[in-house]
Amino acid sequence: MTDFAARRTMMVDTQVRPNDVTKFPVIEAMLSIPREEFVPPARRPVAYSGENLDIGHGRVLLEPRTLAKMVDALDVQPTDLVLDLGCGYGYSSAVIARMAEAVVAVEESPELAAEAESRLAGANVFNVAVLAGPLAEGCAKQAPYDAILIGGAVEEVPEPLLDQLNEGGRIAALFLEGSLGVARIGLKVNGRVNWRYAFNAHAPLLPGFTRQRGFSL
Repeated sequence: MTDFAARRTMMVDTQVRPNDVTKFPVIEAMLSIPREEFVPPARRPVAYSGENLDIGHGRVLLEPRTLAKMVDALDVQPTDLVLDLGCGYGYSSAVIARMAEAVVAVEESPELAAEAESRLAGANVFNVAVLAGPLAEGCAKQAPYDAILIGGAVEEVPEPLLDQLNEGGRIAALFLEGSLGVARIGLKVNGRVNWRYAFNAHAPLLPGFTRQRGFSL
């Protein structure tokens, strides 16, 4: 029988802590949430690998290092309402839910959203609401959010989504720049989001986050 608890501890000790993830709530969440429960059954043996994991439906489970560093940079607080876009089977939402008051998770596929909802309930995570809809539209009905996590790569972030961020709120996104991926953290001040470099990483481009190309003859 696979000792997933031991693999979870090894993941944190070899992939999370050495990459400057120091906030105790992030460490505790990643030690507590059973990552293997948030992937397709056939992918359970490799749930703790140090790479993006294809989970089907056009989604990946972000490598532990990338997710941990993004969540760490968001500095999620116990009173925060967090929007998790591209939650996959719900792992990122489960991790954030350990730190936040509540999480709104969005997936485009109704089937994947239902799967995430089921797996979150199975892990006794009850402060996450999972919705099906276009990722780039977020969920304006529940806005404003104190933090937003985009669980995949983007070329740009639509302004209507940034409008859902609370004043003083934070957003984490992984921008594709040619063949490179650059994680940035945005802070909303005076109604405008200012971005700063966080670290390099890579993930597939999410639907709805493609840069609008200019028209040419």
